[in-house]
Amino acid sequence: MARKPRIHLPGGLYHVILRGNGGQPIFLHNDDRYRFYLLLQEGTNRFGYRVHAFCLMTNHVHLAVQVGDIPLSRGMQNLAFRFTRWINRREKRSGHLFQGRYKAVLVDGDSYLLELVRYIHLNPVRAGMVGDPKEYPWSGHNCYLGNESLPWLTTDWMLRQFGKTSAAARAGYLTFILGGLGVDLPREFHRGEDDPRIIGDDGFAEKCLSGNLEA
Repeated sequence: MARKPRIHLPGGLYHVILRGNGGQPIFLHNDDRYRFYLLLQEGTNRFGYRVHAFCLMTNHVHLAVQVGDIPLSRGMQNLAFRFTRWINRREKRSGHLFQGRYKAVLVDGDSYLLELVRYIHLNPVRAGMVGDPKEYPWSGHNCYLGNESLPWLTTDWMLRQFGKTSAAARAGYLTFILGGLGVDLPREFHRGEDDPRIIGDDGFAEKCLSGNLEA
């Protein structure tokens, strides 16, 4: 079955997942994670996308990426290619690091931004790696709490949903995130029906599908 073309929606919010080839680790050392950070920072400048949440697991990566006029594929392909080259050069090997092409689901940010960020930042807890998301150093959670700072991570859009002051917004964010522990995701995040490239209502899906498609 031919795969469907990707959907490009300027200003669109995407849940991006990159997986290691054959389930193998993507990150072998902490230096690899810092290199991935650097490539994301360069990507936000070069391709004009914004990262609203991220989590670097051992063998896969979750990103919440909002694009501008440049399609998501250009930024993500550049990221994957340059990171693969970094690993292969250091390990003196060749071949694929990532499993096929990345997965990208276009999400209705107005309705699901909060749920998407919570889903991404709770990934290490669901995997049993930590009991509290702030214990995991390779996600954007601590940046939202004001404990870390990454110049390429956008937190203001999310935090504005919870309060007008930094303290109120961070407290509201934390309450929301921890409220997701042990709670099932919204049904839409499990959907395989309709169009699996999109999470949103019929109106949002119609808007997306009437836009530009990529190969």
